[in-house]
Amino acid sequence: MSAIAKPMISLPPADTDDMRTALDSVPRSVLEHVVDVHCHPTDSDMEMTLKGAQEMTIRICAMATRRSDQRLVAALARAHPDKVIPCFGYHPWFAHWIAVEPTTSKEAHYRTLFLPPSPPPKPEHVSAFDRLLPFLPDPVPLAEVIVDLNENLTAFPNAMLGEVGLDRVCRIPYSHPVDPPYSEFADGEDGPRELSPFTIPLAHQLKVLEAQLDVAVKLRRNVSLHSVKCQQATSELLDHMEAKYPDEWLKISVDLHSCGLSAQGWRAISKRHPNAFFSLSTAINARSPAHKELIAACASDRILVESDFHDIRRSAPYTWHMLRTVAAVKGWAVEDHWDDAAPEDEAQWGAVRRLEENWKAFERGRHRPHAKRRQRRDRAIEEWEDANEDSD
Repeated sequence: MSAIAKPMISLPPADTDDMRTALDSVPRSVLEHVVDVHCHPTDSDMEMTLKGAQEMTIRICAMATRRSDQRLVAALARAHPDKVIPCFGYHPWFAHWIAVEPTTSKEAHYRTLFLPPSPPPKPEHVSAFDRLLPFLPDPVPLAEVIVDLNENLTAFPNAMLGEVGLDRVCRIPYSHPVDPPYSEFADGEDGPRELSPFTIPLAHQLKVLEAQLDVAVKLRRNVSLHSVKCQQATSELLDHMEAKYPDEWLKISVDLHSCGLSAQGWRAISKRHPNAFFSLSTAINARSPAHKELIAACASDRILVESDFHDIRRSAPYTWHMLRTVAAVKGWAVEDHWDDAAPEDEAQWGAVRRLEENWKAFERGRHRPHAKRRQRRDRAIEEWEDANEDSD
């Protein structure tokens, strides 16, 4: 996957056709209660996206990822406020574009990230850096990013923070940044985009992420969190945020989107963090059968569904496909009609109603703490401070 041009994700045509056909028989009254909690419709042509939103039945959470698409998400939400929940934030793939400390030059900023003096860089890395530097944009101060984030979240009272997070495997490509809409070809028509050997230091990602989470806590906004190959770091971050904001953190909810955690890893996080949810997508999670084990391991009231897709026309069928997967694993019925009055016995609820209630709980926040929270908070503070001292 490219770290500059948001990659397009494609499913085999047969899968796409099957999903669309399956959706044809679902009543509108049922689909109106479905929420795609994470997608990227502004990665595509905005004219098509705006038209698709007009025709859409479900609701979506539209993610921003970098400076150029914050305004596009805002425009989509203004055009369709009843269907689009805007999400503003800066994705970890682009965290290297953000300067967390004052810098004297573009080269000095990127050299600090990719060629730290200790240990001495290898000659091949120096050559790779010299080749990569012309492709990189001038860094933006973190303070400016936070001002922009504050303004966007304040302008939309229902907005979320997203997409933000951590990623250990993303490598920086030898290519110039591009703005949406993106090509249908993830790697370009001439073949795969060449990647440099550089990844973004996790310590830098954490600084960018924590600054954004501070805003979310201050404004009481929920979070859509990206986490790839960062299970321990993500767990430690959640511990740290709870310790940092003992009276405020549980007022917001955090969704680990397209969650790739192991079932065991999720159990550990969910036990410590009652404000943590996860969502799954067909586009990402269905590549591995492990996602069904994760669904089985998760409490029924902490699961959400998403498309994680760029084409708004596919949002409903992809989200519905994952909803049916969750229902199959959990043994839930899927509604073929909608009754406004919910059955008193929750065991009689269908998958759409269950997931809608999960979404309402996620939106509402104000989660109740688990026992022994203070001891865990104090321990997390000590561990975080020790780790930061070691990294310095």
